[in-house]
Amino acid sequence: MECKGSASKQHLYKLHSMRSKDNSFHQQFKIKGGDFINAGESSCEIRNILKELGIDADIVRRTAIATYEAEMNVVMYAQDGTIDFSVNPKEITIIIEDHGCGIPDIDLAMQPGYSTATKEMREMGFGAGMGLPNIKKNTDAFTITSHTGKGTKLQIIIRMNGKNG
Repeated sequence: MECKGSASKQHLYKLHSMRSKDNSFHQQFKIKGGDFINAGESSCEIRNILKELGIDADIVRRTAIATYEAEMNVVMYAQDGTIDFSVNPKEITIIIEDHGCGIPDIDLAMQPGYSTATKEMREMGFGAGMGLPNIKKNTDAFTITSHTGKGTKLQIIIRMNGKNG
């Protein structure tokens, strides 16, 4: 994932407000399924926001990895979805919800190397089966719920005081 630039001007205003009011920030990002051209933009923007806030580089890296993997799963497997991103002095919370086919067997999907990627997805370099395991590895708290035929919801927490702190 290659991210360029800094947080958008709209986000910079909100970041300034965060520093001066209640010390929290919230932003929602929309994701379009099948949009491989713009895939990763939301996770890059989140990374840039965290950098502008002066968040520790390791926390920024972990957040960017987890968010990118989740965003790509929405692009690959759902019609659409959202990323709700919140940050406060104690933690970063990310909730990803999609409208897609759902995950019939979450335990199986959590196994490294398991993938349901199509041939076309694999030809683009995706589908190694490491998305969900990478999310879990890079977060302090991770829950996943899914309903077949309806969609999937991921809840991610990364604490500011370090992994599993």
